[in-house]
Amino acid sequence: MNDSPGWAVPGPSPSDGERPGAHDGQDGTEGAQQPPAGGPKWSAEQPPPGDWSSPGTPQAPQTPQPPRQQPQPGTGWGSYAGPQGGQGGGRYAHPGGPGQWGKPPAAKPGVIPLRPLDLGEILDGAVATMRSHWRSVLPITLVVATVVQVISVLVQKYTLSDLPVTSNDEPSLRELVDTLGSTMLALVANGFIQLIGTIVATAMLTMIFSRAVLGHSSTIGTAWREARPQLLRLLGLTLLLGIGGALLVGVLILPGIALRSVGLGLLGGFAALPLLLWLGIKFSLASPALMLEKSSVATSLRRSSRLVQGSWWRIFGITALTGLITTFVAAVIVWPLTAVGLAIGLADAGPTALENGTAATGWAPLILSAVGAVIAQTITMPIQSGVTVLLYVDQRIRREALDLELARAAGLEDYGSDPAAPPTGG
Repeated sequence: MNDSPGWAVPGPSPSDGERPGAHDGQDGTEGAQQPPAGGPKWSAEQPPPGDWSSPGTPQAPQTPQPPRQQPQPGTGWGSYAGPQGGQGGGRYAHPGGPGQWGKPPAAKPGVIPLRPLDLGEILDGAVATMRSHWRSVLPITLVVATVVQVISVLVQKYTLSDLPVTSNDEPSLRELVDTLGSTMLALVANGFIQLIGTIVATAMLTMIFSRAVLGHSSTIGTAWREARPQLLRLLGLTLLLGIGGALLVGVLILPGIALRSVGLGLLGGFAALPLLLWLGIKFSLASPALMLEKSSVATSLRRSSRLVQGSWWRIFGITALTGLITTFVAAVIVWPLTAVGLAIGLADAGPTALENGTAATGWAPLILSAVGAVIAQTITMPIQSGVTVLLYVDQRIRREALDLELARAAGLEDYGSDPAAPPTGG
């Protein structure tokens, strides 16, 4: 691995069972003296520590042992206990022996420690990157969110505001067709704009987060240059996942449509929901795998499937919690501004605005809602992208000892060089 954030896969298919970068060997624990057999009591004058022997038994001559050299912080794996010091255990054993069960110290060149992460460290890493690298992160999300919302406001204003409004109880077929066509056009346009904006922001944020893990800063220009070669592939991956999900739903509800059975159609739709959720988590790490490994769409899907295998529920829980947090933050920002905009729209359009729908299509409600959406997306988009990238890094640390590669890329050349260090735990 080099210093670039485009981490190559270390070795052949490490997720299939191999652990490159992990070392086989002894655990390095010192053999403890066996306790004396019961019966005789200890003498009144005890020998020095380390030279205990049973009373009445000739003491074997002891070979002087050189003093153990204490490990230096941040070099090798000694700070994790084990071969270079500590009470046995493995690479991530607790330091200081029994009674001190805190997390092992780890090198932290960037926003996360180089060891398997927990939920708090993943969320903290995402927020810390946004806080410490805000000059690169916030302008990207602010510009993307602003462009998306400006176009969205224009589409809604000049499409939805011109919908035919009729006072008849039964609108004509032409009016229904015009209404449906205008609504679909607005939805498709908004969806396409959101898709492009999300892809560009996700690609650039992935590169910034990958450098933040190593403790390196990244400019907007650097992030764009590194992300640009993979943008079309990321677009293809996103479209493939979306089309695949739509086809899955269509196949499951098709029997109900063919037999004109509402119940069968609903059953197929309900069956599609857990399948979509399972596939969504299974391929949730495909985007960072595609961007950081410079891989193809098919390869990134396979990589995500292997990395998620055995950790589906953990990744689902972290992803769901992140979604709840970002949704709550967005709602706190957007809803008050939307309510103010609707109040202004009602005041301008009169009491009939709610009946004909013009209260929500005036300039004031559209602009205030867009301002709230811009602020919310500027804050929440980096958190969501950062959690996904850090989940990818965490899974590779657990399965492929990526922490060794990250440490060397961060400049810790002797990190994990002890051949007796056991492999990274899963």
